[in-house]
Amino acid sequence: MNIKSKSQIEKMRASGKILAQVLLEAKKLCIPGTRTIEIDNFIEKYIYSKNSIPSFKNFKGYPYSSCISINEEVVHTLPSERIIKEGDLIGLDVGVLYEGFHTDSAISFGVGKISNLDEKLLRVTKKALLNGISVVADNVKIGDVQARIQETIENAGFQVIRDLCGHGIGKKMQEPPSIPNIGRKGTGFTLKEGMTICLEPMAAIGTYKIALSDDDWSIVTLDGSHAAQFEHTILITKTGADILTAID
Repeated sequence: MNIKSKSQIEKMRASGKILAQVLLEAKKLCIPGTRTIEIDNFIEKYIYSKNSIPSFKNFKGYPYSSCISINEEVVHTLPSERIIKEGDLIGLDVGVLYEGFHTDSAISFGVGKISNLDEKLLRVTKKALLNGISVVADNVKIGDVQARIQETIENAGFQVIRDLCGHGIGKKMQEPPSIPNIGRKGTGFTLKEGMTICLEPMAAIGTYKIALSDDDWSIVTLDGSHAAQFEHTILITKTGADILTAID
């Protein structure tokens, strides 16, 4: 994995600020009656207005600037004419390319009143991300981070989506290595100061097994249970982690 220079890190930091703000603004638009394509149109225009490029658009042929997943959809859902409803769980996943460097982040949230179980799912999945980040530092094994994410989710009675991973990031939207959300302490590669990675725990109420939808993009839970995803782009520092996509 590439160690980023000070100037490269500053470009990623600027990218991350744009990304955090567009997620914050897009979340406000996710109200009952709104079509998900409207949200994507806003996200795309916002990113371009900041002299940036949507990382997702045309990445491996993906035709939109964001992924907007609902309920049993875990990730990679195409924006469409689908209308957001009261009680939906929404996942917004967006990437920003600024001056040659990418950041990637995702948030999940409920629309209006949602069930207590869905509330718990959101709370636990976000906690898993933050717990994983809390372990990150120079010379830490990635397995320590993965194990912390896994135990946070499973100890709460939910399932870790096992076949989808976090990843390195920088000049490319997805750089090596892949970072699963399950692991064993003391294993895997060693984190080094200056690395930039994306941690993105995904959890489901029911099975961890997933399937590809008929559109050949959206990943859904096999049993139709609700899922959640949270993601940050982070910089490994000497003593911990610097979250480049933190939402103020």
